[in-house]
Amino acid sequence: MSEGFDFVISVDRTLMTTHHGREFLGFMTTGPAVLLPERLWMWLSAPRVERGPDGLPKYAPYGLRKVEAALQDAGYSAAIVDPDDAPRYAERAKAFLVGHHDYFAFNPPSSEWWLVTGREPVNRKSFLRFMAGIAEVKRSRNPGLRIIVGGPAAWQWLYVPHYVEDFLVDTIVDGEAERAVVELARMIEEGRDVPRYLSVAPRDSPRVDEISRIKRASVNGLIEIMRGCPRGCKFCNVTLRPLRNIPLEHIEEELRVNRSAGIRAGLLHSEDVLLYGADGVHPRPEPLLKLHELAMRYYDKSVAWSHASLAAVVAAEREHGLISRMSEILRGNGQDYLGFQTGIETGSPRLARAIMPAKAAPYPADKWPDIVEEAFSILHDNGMVPAATIILGLPGETPDDVVKTLELMDRLRPYRSMIVPMFFVPMGVLRREDWFRSVNLSREHAELMLATMRHSVRWARDIVSRFYLRGLGAAPMRAIIMYFLNRAAKFAEGLTPEKVLDHIEEAKERLASQRSEEPVLAPLRRRLEAAIQR
Repeated sequence: MSEGFDFVISVDRTLMTTHHGREFLGFMTTGPAVLLPERLWMWLSAPRVERGPDGLPKYAPYGLRKVEAALQDAGYSAAIVDPDDAPRYAERAKAFLVGHHDYFAFNPPSSEWWLVTGREPVNRKSFLRFMAGIAEVKRSRNPGLRIIVGGPAAWQWLYVPHYVEDFLVDTIVDGEAERAVVELARMIEEGRDVPRYLSVAPRDSPRVDEISRIKRASVNGLIEIMRGCPRGCKFCNVTLRPLRNIPLEHIEEELRVNRSAGIRAGLLHSEDVLLYGADGVHPRPEPLLKLHELAMRYYDKSVAWSHASLAAVVAAEREHGLISRMSEILRGNGQDYLGFQTGIETGSPRLARAIMPAKAAPYPADKWPDIVEEAFSILHDNGMVPAATIILGLPGETPDDVVKTLELMDRLRPYRSMIVPMFFVPMGVLRREDWFRSVNLSREHAELMLATMRHSVRWARDIVSRFYLRGLGAAPMRAIIMYFLNRAAKFAEGLTPEKVLDHIEEAKERLASQRSEEPVLAPLRRRLEAAIQR
């Protein structure tokens, strides 16, 4: 085991885990532990990760692997460590770096679970415990330690400035971090002060040749194939970044790293896998097929996607029969289905035109509900399962817009899928808009939430019983998850929109009695911005 590193990188257990090799089990950490003790809940969703001979995690989140590689390529002593060991390594480090997807459970679906149940999500509780331990090391044993936080959820620190102080955070890095962390490391080595807040503008994003390749394995074999998105949805941060395709030789280098660690199943990651090497928003067969053939040479058990857009699904199938071809290729190696995340967001053509005019491209925004249904039909026929989101409370939303989304939900009933409602979070071009609050929930919203719940529980039972968690070794987890799904189905049967609203009111009372901060009720961004300016 190494004696120590100058730059230590880690995160709490909800992300430093393989989720038993099943990525979607990780979503359990976004909710509160219910019906089971939290320790058992964590075992189900976030077990401890295997360690290598040097005592370091054998697998780690891909984003942290990128930061680790950037620092190592720049010549710094840096490594990712297990959260259980993090305080010990922090005692001797010059800097401690943390990256996260949802630091304080302000992102969907954590915020929805929190508001609907009135109970603190597991991921938030886990992170607060983790950071308290690191802050104690800095406070009592290593006062010179610099604590740097970043990642996709860096913006959340701007709403909770008291945690910036409580956890002794020195720098918040907002944006793509490769260049930024190397510059911060140089400043620390030279004994210079580091900035309190560092925003990486899109024009400062690293070029493809500046993006380091991972040196050690990523969680569940996730490999990045593309950065950025050309669709320009106003509620999204990713679309602000330049679009970059990662060359196949770089992808292969990382595939080789993962396979050497014994990984035989993995995820291809981008905001829209089907646009890899595309002609604008028109998928191209040659780069996509080459990409999948390459991935399958290393991941011979299964290859999955992180995200794909529904319009790209339709265009790929209409123009080239690509979904059918890729399904045949992927399922030919024995995998039963392919799951990925996608966005519906709204069933209202009017709202689609206003908020996400290119979401349906190359088709008109007016046709968005038809595009969604056609995509779901194509995916259902080809053994692909979308996990889709719907956003409640988009700026300018009217009751009629919500009704249009409800009508779309009726059309999607026959297709195997998961559909999850989210409350609007101000990001991207809309970052200055107001949060959508639970006090704004209407009867139409409640009806939509109930429709998504019934749809998702129905299809989740089908997916778990037919495809997911197969084999004798997974039988205990499968039994527990089916138990929860059966309970949820029974609970949903007796619900009405009025009961949903009553239930949320009860949850808000629990929140108030716990004195938990509800981010959508008290955004504190201006306080931290003022502190930064001072």
